Amino acid sequence: MGSKLAKKLRNQTPKPSCQMPTTEKSPNQLLKILGVGFGIAVTIGGTIGTGILRKPGPIAAQLQNPWLIMSVWVLVSIYALLGVLCTIELGVSVPRAGAWYVYARRAFGGYAGFVVGFNSWLGTAAATAFGAFTMSEYLALLFPTLAGKEPFVAVAILVGLGALHWGGLKTASRFQEIMSVAKGVGLFAFVVVCFVYGKQVAVAQVVETTAGVVKNGSLLGAIIFSLQAVFYTFDGWHTAAYFAEEDADPANNLPKSMLGGLALIVAIYLLVNAAILYILPMPVLQQSKLAAADAITLIFGQQSGTTVTFFLMISILGIVNAQVMFNPRVLYSMSRDGLFLPQGTRVNAGGTPTVVMPLSILMAIVFIVSGKEASGKLSDIATFFFVLGYASGFASLLRLRQTEPHLPRPWRVPGYPVVPWVALVASLAFLIGAGLQDPGSSQYALIFLALSYPLFWLVRRFNTTN
Repeated sequence: MGSKLAKKLRNQTPKPSCQMPTTEKSPNQLLKILGVGFGIAVTIGGTIGTGILRKPGPIAAQLQNPWLIMSVWVLVSIYALLGVLCTIELGVSVPRAGAWYVYARRAFGGYAGFVVGFNSWLGTAAATAFGAFTMSEYLALLFPTLAGKEPFVAVAILVGLGALHWGGLKTASRFQEIMSVAKGVGLFAFVVVCFVYGKQVAVAQVVETTAGVVKNGSLLGAIIFSLQAVFYTFDGWHTAAYFAEEDADPANNLPKSMLGGLALIVAIYLLVNAAILYILPMPVLQQSKLAAADAITLIFGQQSGTTVTFFLMISILGIVNAQVMFNPRVLYSMSRDGLFLPQGTRVNAGGTPTVVMPLSILMAIVFIVSGKEASGKLSDIATFFFVLGYASGFASLLRLRQTEPHLPRPWRVPGYPVVPWVALVASLAFLIGAGLQDPGSSQYALIFLALSYPLFWLVRRFNTTN
């Protein structure tokens, strides 16, 4: 009798659902609707911005040799690949929103997570401000009446993106996919145009179309400067990991998103550099502030300037949109873990964090209004914050392998422990070199580290008493 009753109860037990994930969610939870297409798009969109268009000239001014220039790009490409391999393991093992913050907190505790999370958030806010300000400069070129009003235009851009994101994750992710496709197609088209029509450019046509400065100094200093520039241009290879919690199947999708996205980024960066070096003689490239635009101008004449400027704005808009998307996820996770405001976990029906998204935009606006000279240093400051995040992620992977050996790992980094150790040592070496070469930028991170524990104590106390 007992066995018959047990069998009857088993038959009445609801069977697991095999339906695809839906957009339904409990209050204040992120939507689980993203896939490989978005992952690749946000990796490309969150990485490729103004760097590949603006940095080749300053790098050439420092290195002054095509082989050295390409070697630096290849070196950082290898570093990014090692980083992607490590981040995939972390992302599929701990699939929560926030990336570096989540891994550091899991591996080293609340204080480490707090420091890494705020470093990540502030660095991205600085990069967002830099991107919006740069876009406002290009808008002023198209519409001269905006000249002198760049800070106000940059603020308007961020407010407009905030309104778009308020509509929800589906709208914001679709916009990101469109921007990324347009960006990728445009850059590949640039490469084809340079190699097809470049032979028609006579040496006599080459003019100094922009004003730059060729810098002299030690080779080591030039390499560190160039690495800093390329690191900034590559930042974003990890962007898909911020959305692991919103991915419908992170164990299957995240490796495809991150490896596929990085492969396209490396191909674009190396081909664009090769095309620029093919068109522009080294003396001209060394003085170019916008090498890609100068190359197109040499081929098609000054009338092509408007088209190039328009493409630049699309490229910048894509990366700023990605930053506006992923940066609030850091504060959302910190709030959920009691390391930020309790209100930071609020999410609307569309899957957008309703408190920390506007707050992240507000922080970027603070950077914008801090002044034009300060905004010019934002990319260097942001780079220091970014590489601190990378280093914390590699250290977290090594730590979690020791402390949680039985943690489910659908993906394991190949070449462990060599790969994470090489990536970690390379990150620390870069931070030391950048700190010695550019102490003005790194001091912002050091100041925050000095203030971090009192801030951590205050936040924990506030959350305990409320």
